[in-house]
Amino acid sequence: MCELLGLTSNKKIRMNELLETFFSHSVQHPDGWGLALLDQDPICIEKEPKRAADSSFLKEILARDLETSRCLAHIRKGSIGHVCFNNCHPFLRNDETGRLWIQIHNGTIYDPRELTPYQSVQTGTTDSERVLLHIIDEINKRHRQTHDTADANVRIGILDRIIRSLAPGNKLNLMLHDGDCFYVHKNDPGSLYKREENGTVLFSTQPLEPTGWEDTPLNQLMVYRDGALIYLGPKHDGTYIHDEEKLRQVYLAYSQL
Repeated sequence: MCELLGLTSNKKIRMNELLETFFSHSVQHPDGWGLALLDQDPICIEKEPKRAADSSFLKEILARDLETSRCLAHIRKGSIGHVCFNNCHPFLRNDETGRLWIQIHNGTIYDPRELTPYQSVQTGTTDSERVLLHIIDEINKRHRQTHDTADANVRIGILDRIIRSLAPGNKLNLMLHDGDCFYVHKNDPGSLYKREENGTVLFSTQPLEPTGWEDTPLNQLMVYRDGALIYLGPKHDGTYIHDEEKLRQVYLAYSQL
């Protein structure tokens, strides 16, 4: 699958060493890399459809002094979708109010019924991009009805409902940022860890240091703002259970698209 890294903090921290460790895992995840520095103006998003360890462009980026309070990073091992720029994470899309949503995902959608309509409008071919398009669609529907999506609690409620609907039968480890809130969810046991200290919270698929990391809550949407937890959703029962045959069938189905 893929690996995720996320940061939400009340202050800027130097990310160079952590990002170097994270991107070193690309030996096992060679199908693309992405990095979003979310507190820059404009937001800096870079990605390439190649192994991070082989990228001279990424080496140039990591040679700079990278201080940030909000960050997303991704290395891809593709399950659905070819190796190309449009299939690299993060994915980004504006909703109808102009709010920019940025998403990274580690997982596979085995039951795509809610996401199938987005195959004809997405720029790439991944199920991950379709998850974001579905989220944007639901945000836009609510905006047209009530014009209240500027309220973070409304957006959180929509995200919680979508995740509870999509999680059963699917692997849905993801992080999103909407310019205000930082959303984190996992439903695969032992596949996402966090390090929390003095208003800074780091998330990673694998611990990036020998100590200080703990398992994140399973099957609950977590929402942060500037390193502070502002919402912990109710637990759902959509725990992901790996099924090699099921995964093979998904590969075969998408290879024929």
